[in-house]
Amino acid sequence: MSSTVFDSTGIETGPDGIRRYTGLAPTLPALLSATAARVPGRTAVVEPGGPSVTYAELEERARVVAGGLRAAGVGVGDRVALRIGNGLDWVLAFWGTQLAGGVVVPLNTRLSEPEARFVLDDCGAAYVVEPGAPLPAGEPVEPHDAAPTDVAALFYTSGTTGRPKGAMTTHENFATAAENMRRVLGLSREGGETSLISVPLFHVTGCNSQLLGQTAIGNTVVVMPRFSPAAVLEAIPAFGVSLLTSVPTIFELLLRHPSFASTDVSGVRVLSYGGAPIAPELVHRLMAAFPNARVGNGFGLTETAALATYLPHEFALEHADSVGFAVPVDDVRVDRPDPDTGVGELLVRGPNVVAGYWGDPARTAETFRNGWLRTGDMARVTDGMVRIVDRAKDMINRGGENVYSVEVENALAEHPDVVEVAVVGVPDPVMGEKVGAVVQPRAGVSAEDLVASLAPFARERLADFKVPQFVKVLDAPLPRNAGGKVLKHPLRATTDWTPVPR
Repeated sequence: MSSTVFDSTGIETGPDGIRRYTGLAPTLPALLSATAARVPGRTAVVEPGGPSVTYAELEERARVVAGGLRAAGVGVGDRVALRIGNGLDWVLAFWGTQLAGGVVVPLNTRLSEPEARFVLDDCGAAYVVEPGAPLPAGEPVEPHDAAPTDVAALFYTSGTTGRPKGAMTTHENFATAAENMRRVLGLSREGGETSLISVPLFHVTGCNSQLLGQTAIGNTVVVMPRFSPAAVLEAIPAFGVSLLTSVPTIFELLLRHPSFASTDVSGVRVLSYGGAPIAPELVHRLMAAFPNARVGNGFGLTETAALATYLPHEFALEHADSVGFAVPVDDVRVDRPDPDTGVGELLVRGPNVVAGYWGDPARTAETFRNGWLRTGDMARVTDGMVRIVDRAKDMINRGGENVYSVEVENALAEHPDVVEVAVVGVPDPVMGEKVGAVVQPRAGVSAEDLVASLAPFARERLADFKVPQFVKVLDAPLPRNAGGKVLKHPLRATTDWTPVPR
């Protein structure tokens, strides 16, 4: 099922049945070059209180970084890992890698060292951009002549096996993601607006929809090196921000901040949220707080290179429980819907769906079948409108950060005093969910001692946002069904949680 809600002009259907936009830049280097030629003097990237570059300067400096990478031995198709946080350097490293013909591997800066080492080893990184180190620099080079189907980046995403997998994102995926963003938000091709990026660039929302989407148009992006409500509120009027995209948690924090009432947000005309469920009450408050803004809800995955569906302003309030309609070039359908509820696994097909998982043909074959991405999300589709009702993958959504239960369970199971463990989401009014662990201790170990040692143990193995914030200690085995599978429903229903000392 495709959507007719958004602009669907200039789309052709290929022999594979997939619809594609016509006239897109074939590669990321071509996308940057086209914008730099069209609006060379327009500000491309700015850090509040820090450096800024025009589009001409962005392309010129990226070519210098590309020259440095080539001088360091990075060849076409080699992986370049980015371990740095948000900022102009991240943007330059990304574009420099593209111009050199490399494959960008953005790393979550909150990963523990073992987690980061797994990604670096798995992708076979030829070069790592480390925090505090200068960017590579060399003689400016001409951009590599890539093909649209070439892999341009690997975004690592956790899975139900607990082992991260690199989503192979092609140049076509990126260009399509950028155009999807422009069309669902109704932005002009001429650009000239300012967007604020408050989410990490190592996620597809920050990189694909925001950074690259705005670059394709020729907008200015204000990149926040780190998030704080006060800094975001200060930046909105200071830089004339008209486009805001973030997760519901961040918007909740902005509305709660003491200085919000005195901040001029009248210039914000588009406000979009996603990455986590949103309460209808928060939608009401956002509409009231940003009276000149069109609001909307976006849904996507790493595997769809960001947006797959979008709920526009006209539907945002009445259908706040929906993630909206398929983007113009995507088809969505429900696999094996329940005859009574219509609920089944959501499948997505389109040119933004990634090429598979790096070095993992088995999981690629399992997830990408006959041109369709199996999202693992349970949904119903009515009149083209998608509603996510559950997650087939046992995932916790902590303020927009995906935490897969099995990954945390695998780490905690190594604790010498843990007999068995199950991890579930604990409802939270700000974060949406937090991580809760239900554990059975080894005989003779007190609940107090186990709770005290759990977080330090977990922090050595997991990113901080994956470390359990609540624990429940059982004096009996975990509940299981007749087949031996742990029953998580009764565990989620518990309210007898003990906060974990942090």
